[in-house]
Amino acid sequence: MSLRIATAPISWGVSEVDGWGVQLPPERVLAEMRSLGFEATELGAQGFLPPAPEDKAARLAEFGMTAIGSFVPVIAHQPGIDPLPRIEQELRDYAASGATVLVVCADSEQTGYDAQREPLTDEQWSTLFTNLDRITAAAAAVGVTATLHPHVGTVVETKDDVDAVLRGSTIPFCFDTGHLFLGGTDPVQFAAEHSDRIAYMHLKDVSLDGMRRVADGEISYFDAIKADVLYRPVGQGDVDIRAILQSLVDAGFDGWIVLEQDKVVLEEPADGTGPIEDARASVEFVRALVAELESSRSGAAR
Repeated sequence: MSLRIATAPISWGVSEVDGWGVQLPPERVLAEMRSLGFEATELGAQGFLPPAPEDKAARLAEFGMTAIGSFVPVIAHQPGIDPLPRIEQELRDYAASGATVLVVCADSEQTGYDAQREPLTDEQWSTLFTNLDRITAAAAAVGVTATLHPHVGTVVETKDDVDAVLRGSTIPFCFDTGHLFLGGTDPVQFAAEHSDRIAYMHLKDVSLDGMRRVADGEISYFDAIKADVLYRPVGQGDVDIRAILQSLVDAGFDGWIVLEQDKVVLEEPADGTGPIEDARASVEFVRALVAELESSRSGAAR
């Protein structure tokens, strides 16, 4: 398979958000990732791996894993705040850890992902676009691909937000099928129309019923994840995963597909149970589907 499949600690409940359930130890998470055949992962929230980048790489190597990149929230829309020092710090770490993809999230300055933000002013939009392009250039200068992650509860969340970034900035996207879906962007249409802007992928599946409950205010985003009613193992939800991957295969996409199912772990599960069960279902489904799609494409090319 030319499409590269990886994972991320959030699928085991490891999060940068305070109070996000039980944080499982890296030894368990990495061992379970490797047992499923993963060879690469995102670095996870600060504190999950050792602080020194060389030590991060060494810890991953103990489990036969390599680093892809990290999820970095930064405030990029405020004229008085420069996101570059935080980004440059991350990029310095990348040189030692071997990571190659920077996943930028446009922080709304709110706590958690359920708080509502005010609409951006024209000046704030202009500042955001300028900073996203600066981040793209800074990363490219050291051989790293910067991507923007549209995300619930951030500055770039809705379809209008995504469309504004498509028009106003050159930054490639971290194509998160779940967060785009939740924000009102059709991920199938996005994959078909904007494959040239997709450099990296978070592949999620979403329950339409769970999404409606969050949208209607019946349940918060966090509580929906905690109750396990929002995200599903890939292939078991309402996102058309086949159509999305077909578009990427047809476009010759060669970036990472990171399987994600945001989890809140309430207590440490018994060995062999817990998040690994959904992670196993996701990776088995995606491996089989990718193999099928690439085989069909190769056959058609003969």
